[in-house]
Amino acid sequence: MQAAALFTACLLVVLTLIALPAQASTPSVWPQTAVSKDGVPIAYEQYGTGEPTLVFVHGWSCDSRYWRAQIDHFAKKYRVVVLDLAGHGHSGLTRYRYTMQAFGQDVRAVVEAVGGKTVILVGHSMGGQVIAEAGRLMPDRVIGLIGVDTFDNIEYPLTRKELEQMIAPLVDDFQVGTRAFVEGMIRPDTDPRIRDWILADMSSAPPWVALSALEEMMQQYIAGDAAKIFEQIKAPVVCVSGDLWPINAEANRRHMQSFDAVVVPNADHFLMLDRPYAFNQGLEQAVHTILRKAAQQ
Repeated sequence: MQAAALFTACLLVVLTLIALPAQASTPSVWPQTAVSKDGVPIAYEQYGTGEPTLVFVHGWSCDSRYWRAQIDHFAKKYRVVVLDLAGHGHSGLTRYRYTMQAFGQDVRAVVEAVGGKTVILVGHSMGGQVIAEAGRLMPDRVIGLIGVDTFDNIEYPLTRKELEQMIAPLVDDFQVGTRAFVEGMIRPDTDPRIRDWILADMSSAPPWVALSALEEMMQQYIAGDAAKIFEQIKAPVVCVSGDLWPINAEANRRHMQSFDAVVVPNADHFLMLDRPYAFNQGLEQAVHTILRKAAQQ
């Protein structure tokens, strides 16, 4: 009995030692940090290999988790990078103003950290304006911009008074105001679990970050900078959007050298969460459009 017990114990030790190298060689994806131009740490994760590198940039009061349904799908073919802009997710909170230009530097820092040579930037909502800033900063790396339910009309007319009326409910009560603000972007038939998660998550953002970013984002429309920046960008632009709002392609093409749109039916502002399969197909189409145009240059 003692001999049998000893043999069993030895066998377990041997099997454990045999298994260790296989476990140690299994790749793990750990969050990493890049440092933006102003010293703020920017959290990011990367998956997959190869070029082009797809860099996913979240929207206002969101973070990299909003792309969770895209990572596995696109990492099979491309290197995928998701990041948290300053003041969001796990990135630094020390910035006084959360401008689109500074956010663009956040994206640039991450692209340089991962060594992306051929980059397609994917930006949701406010992330569209962010990737425009980043694209302007990296014309030698960025071969295309993909806006996700953004770039509906880069000439959108907005007055200072309208902006103040928009922000006022968020200033009075950020959580209540944000929930009301965001709820209008979600279709009534969206999965209630997704709706509840989005509303709870976005209304829990740091108010000073959210209000600063919203002010800076909308100020670009008041000043006309949301459109003018594209006059400095040669890379093609493709929009993958839901069908809640119309797309003014004519207005966009007055400033963009190339603009195309893919519309996902029965999808709302958060189509990458609400309609992930259809959205991924649309995003694949957008990536192929950019690759084709890049090959023609």
